Amino acid sequence: MGFEDITIKNEYRSLIDDVVKDFYVPLLKNAVLYQRAVGFFSSSALVMISKGIEGLVQNGGTIQIIASPKLSSSDIEEIRKGYEVRRVIEKSLIRELGEIDSPVELEKLSYIARLVADGILDIKIAFLTTKNEIAMYHEKMGLITDNEGNTVAFSGSMNESENAFKGNYESFDTFCSWTNDCERVFKKQMAFKAIWEDYEPGIETLDFPVAVKQRLYEYNADLRKCNSKANDSITEIQLESKEKGEIYLPEDFNIREYQCNAIQTWESRGFCGIYDMATGTGKTLTALASVEYLFRKNNNRLAIVIVCPYQHLVEQWVEDIVRFGIYPIIGYSASSQKNWKKNLKQAVRSFNLKVLDTFCFVTTNASFVTKKVQEQIIQLNEDALFIVDEAHNMGAANYRKCLPENIEFRLALSATIDRHNDDIGTEALASYFGDKCIEYSLKNAIENQMLTRYFYYPVLTYLDEDELEEYLDLTHQLATAISKKGRELVLSEYAKQLLIKRSRVIAGARSKLPELKKQMETYKDDKHILVYCGATTIKDADAEDMDFGTRQIDLVTNLLGNEMGMRVGRFTSQESAQERAQIRTAFADGEMLQALVAIKCLDEGVNIPSIKTAFILASSTNPKEYIQRRGRVLRKFPGKNYAVIFDFITLPFPVDTLSFQRDEVINSTKGLVKREIIRMLDFAEIAENPSETYDLIYDLKHGFGITEDDLKEEEVKGNVV
Repeated sequence: MGFEDITIKNEYRSLIDDVVKDFYVPLLKNAVLYQRAVGFFSSSALVMISKGIEGLVQNGGTIQIIASPKLSSSDIEEIRKGYEVRRVIEKSLIRELGEIDSPVELEKLSYIARLVADGILDIKIAFLTTKNEIAMYHEKMGLITDNEGNTVAFSGSMNESENAFKGNYESFDTFCSWTNDCERVFKKQMAFKAIWEDYEPGIETLDFPVAVKQRLYEYNADLRKCNSKANDSITEIQLESKEKGEIYLPEDFNIREYQCNAIQTWESRGFCGIYDMATGTGKTLTALASVEYLFRKNNNRLAIVIVCPYQHLVEQWVEDIVRFGIYPIIGYSASSQKNWKKNLKQAVRSFNLKVLDTFCFVTTNASFVTKKVQEQIIQLNEDALFIVDEAHNMGAANYRKCLPENIEFRLALSATIDRHNDDIGTEALASYFGDKCIEYSLKNAIENQMLTRYFYYPVLTYLDEDELEEYLDLTHQLATAISKKGRELVLSEYAKQLLIKRSRVIAGARSKLPELKKQMETYKDDKHILVYCGATTIKDADAEDMDFGTRQIDLVTNLLGNEMGMRVGRFTSQESAQERAQIRTAFADGEMLQALVAIKCLDEGVNIPSIKTAFILASSTNPKEYIQRRGRVLRKFPGKNYAVIFDFITLPFPVDTLSFQRDEVINSTKGLVKREIIRMLDFAEIAENPSETYDLIYDLKHGFGITEDDLKEEEVKGNVV
């Protein structure tokens, strides 16, 4: 049952309504996410609404609580004297736990401990602080979300405690996302998100201290036993399947000529091959049309195994799979199908006995290589199809050893099947899957109006003195850490770590933030903007310890949201599938959210077609990655006639300062310049305005003395020195 089927009042008052029975329990029973921000939180509150929480647990849900610490006058005095706020808060929380000694309270703590230990409950501590003054965070709001993405928001005077539920006179108002209150609900969601992720101005949010968690666990001696009972109580989700299922093409799916050609070529090669198709050109639908074709050709009998690199990609596949009449077994650690391993075993056995004519199992790379899954896959002898999405990932050594030789029909999907700096992995994929059945490039997709055209603007940024010194030092270490085997460069694990560290210096160059602010001035009143950050930190040039810094995404969010007053949201791996869906919807609408600040989302297959303007602060020297990122920005969207890409190019120093640089410095940084030129050439080649970039590239090649042969050699060598 969804939230729309539950009677929800506009207002609840604790002395008139039974808020636990009438509000909390029915909603939580059908929820997958409970978020609460309160001035005061008590374990007694969770115990009182435990009946509803057990339903949330059975749904695979999670709870997020933001609360204030209960500080004594001595705690506050210590903070005023300059004691570290985190330590004072940790001490106060441990003190509060130490004062609990009654059996009833201990039982409540045991319940909390189980929820925390199982990863169901996460608590963060929020407070207001200015210099050495601290104030209590006292907001009271909540959000409850079901598995359809419906959200009920509520706010009022009520704290999360037993007294608030029963003794005090408290009230709160409610707002539902499927009504005219949808905008108010979204604003509450964005406010909670900002506080939870610690980018709400004036509020500091801390993770629940590890020491406090450990003290909490001490009150739960039978934790493992309780966990076992809790797991046993979870309702088993039955697999939706058809004993004699039929696979069919959706009525709204019109197969294109290039997709037909790909399928025919795949058939001519024994139903083995690779679909090398640019992002946004319909790889998934082409693959599923191939499934339907093979199913009919194979006398309506087919076992289908689909492997994707990420959980959210599995869910995206499922959305399309069901359109083809297939009800898949969804297998990964957080799957809503709790019995998926058992269901897979039964499906394989039934298929081999010919009780079942078809089944589909879709999973992640990580789950696919586990022993339990491999034991089942190797039992499929004939009439089975193995599909791998983003198949270049499967070329890694730990994955390719699990490629099932027993499965006859094979299909690999990738925008760029060749693995960067890994000829062995690339050859292994070609040997297993066969030849390419189609090559459909970004250029083809733009020319055939599958993707939108785009304008490309390289934005020059430079390493400062400290960053240049660190880059040169890491490059020198790399030169001694790399060996040669014939003509091939061999990278040790140490060398790989040096490469990662050096790439983060480039990605986190300090000059990028002021340049972003300058470029964003033109767009600060616009919408559908993406700022793509690196998984890096920006170091404070004045800090004594240069090993630490602030995350680039945090600084960018603060710049856009606080300094420039834009409506901004973050889009990272920390958001759940439901949160991502809500953010994408709000971003597409453009009224409540102008810009997304993201890490990795363009690499992980996330579809956000409404992106019109992209600022790429941290790019890649890996063609696979930057081709994918560009393809995702170019997806078609109503009203989107073209896209604009600002690519932040990192150079060691301006060309006009070359005469002041030492020869050894120029030679040590030439590799960086060559790699940036290669990417600019690739982006500019099919852009609407290539001449601007070509002029810049000419100046860089002439200034640094870089020839066409140098660029070709660099492309072969990759991101090394």
